[in-house]
Amino acid sequence: MRLLHTSDWHVGRSLHGTDLLAEQEAVLGALADVVAAEGVDVVLVAGDVYDRAVPSADATGVFSRVVNRLLRAGAQVVLTPGNHDSARRLGTLSEVLAAGGLHVRADTPRLDEPVLFTDEHGEVAVYGLPYLEPEIARHELGLPEARSHEAVLAAAMTRVRADLSRRPGARSVVLAHAFVGGGQPSESERDIAVGGVDLVPAGVFDGVDYVALGHLHRPQSLSDRVRYSGSPLAYSFGEAGQQKQAWLVDLDAGGLAGVRAVPLPTPRRLTVLRGELPELLADPALAPVEEHFVSVQLSDPVRPVDPMRQLQGRFPHCVHLEWTGSGPGTDTRSYTERLSGRSDLEVAGEFVTHVRGGVEASAVERELLGRALAAAARAEAAL
Repeated sequence: MRLLHTSDWHVGRSLHGTDLLAEQEAVLGALADVVAAEGVDVVLVAGDVYDRAVPSADATGVFSRVVNRLLRAGAQVVLTPGNHDSARRLGTLSEVLAAGGLHVRADTPRLDEPVLFTDEHGEVAVYGLPYLEPEIARHELGLPEARSHEAVLAAAMTRVRADLSRRPGARSVVLAHAFVGGGQPSESERDIAVGGVDLVPAGVFDGVDYVALGHLHRPQSLSDRVRYSGSPLAYSFGEAGQQKQAWLVDLDAGGLAGVRAVPLPTPRRLTVLRGELPELLADPALAPVEEHFVSVQLSDPVRPVDPMRQLQGRFPHCVHLEWTGSGPGTDTRSYTERLSGRSDLEVAGEFVTHVRGGVEASAVERELLGRALAAAARAEAAL
């Protein structure tokens, strides 16, 4: 049997306020091409199907079209909710959807009931563990003392192994959405706990043939059988340059037979540019990135006027901008140090120098500041 391990679709997510639905539909639709080309039997989605608990109508439309393409390409789909999803909403009509090949495993008390598939070697049991928020899952699992992700996942896996023991010869796959020890996070994941109590040791998942993990957006292998597929798109500029992928997982009569990466297309790349505005607007070497999603760090000594409009004239998909003001003469002292023992005119002059990255007010500007301050003093005295 051949499986395609994916996760963290985050349908409906934006990049610095820019809609990504077109890019998401393009890359997720390409999974159907992989299904057809590689003879995939089952597509796995290990959590964070949507980016929010109540997705927009446009987001659900993208999801519906993508799943329809996967089913028409010949695969069935098994998915579980992640910490961004609403398990109850995602699980609506799950039994009806299963009849068409979409298996949503969102019910915590029934997490030890696998989706069963068969091939020439026998039975394959796919267990979908929905994201287990400890404060809720401990009651759903009947374990009020379990207060960590490790505790509730360990309890879930105990149930999985108990069910598996009643299926001699069955090969097993587990989907889980968790932060497993040894994984490397990116900038775009949302924390699922505070203070490290979210961390789960990989040994919790012992006893199954393959563990399809979700939550971390960087593809990575914790062992041959425990892996993160990562997100299909880069969702932060910290992921710029990453090759996104899915895992193609083969099971034979003895269990896990092999795993290999399948690269995914990048509808629009992410690029970070640094420098002064005139250079970025004129540099011919930047022509290849003009259609990328762009984040710019400007180092002009004086804050440019309307820089985003100018940048978008050349880079229409520039979505993020910050001014570092790293020009010569920048004063690194604190405001308290700058203000100590100074007159109002000197304070105003220091403010101009600060916001312009070290460039002092001219003589004309200082005269205008002095007039404004004098007028304000007269108005205050007249009250």
